[in-house]
Amino acid sequence: MNNIELASSYVTEARRRLRTAENALKENAFAYCIRQSQEAVELALKAALRLVGIEPPKAHDVGPILLSEKERFPKWFQEHIPDVAGTSRWLRREREPSMYGDEELGLPPTKLYTENYARKAYVSAKEVIECVEKLFNEFNIVS
Repeated sequence: MNNIELASSYVTEARRRLRTAENALKENAFAYCIRQSQEAVELALKAALRLVGIEPPKAHDVGPILLSEKERFPKWFQEHIPDVAGTSRWLRREREPSMYGDEELGLPPTKLYTENYARKAYVSAKEVIECVEKLFNEFNIVS
C-alpha cells in the first residue's frame, strides 16, 4: 500500500470516528465523544502528512511536525496549521483521561467532561477533517 492509499484510508477512518463522536455527543457520552474526536484529528493530520510524503511518527500529536514541515503544504493550508496543531495538542492531552478518567482524583471519565467541552472537541475535529479533505481535493485525490 502506498502513501496515498494509506492517507485516503486514514481520512475514511477519521470520518468514521467523527460520526461516532457525533453519536456519542447525542447520547451524552461526553468522554467518548472527546476520545473519538481526538482519534479523528490524529488520523486526519497523519493523512495530511502522508499526502506530502512525510512518514507520520508513532505519536498521537503530530502538530509539531506540521509546524516544522509547513512549507511542504499549499499556502492556504499553511495558514491553518497553527490552529490544527493546537487542536491536535489539546485533544492529545485529553486522550488518556477521556478513556481512563483521572486516576489521581479517583474520577471516572464520565465525571470529567461537560456537553459544551465535548461539543467543542467535536466541532474542532470536524474543522480539522474538513481542512484535510480540502487538501485532498486540491491534490485531486478522492478520499
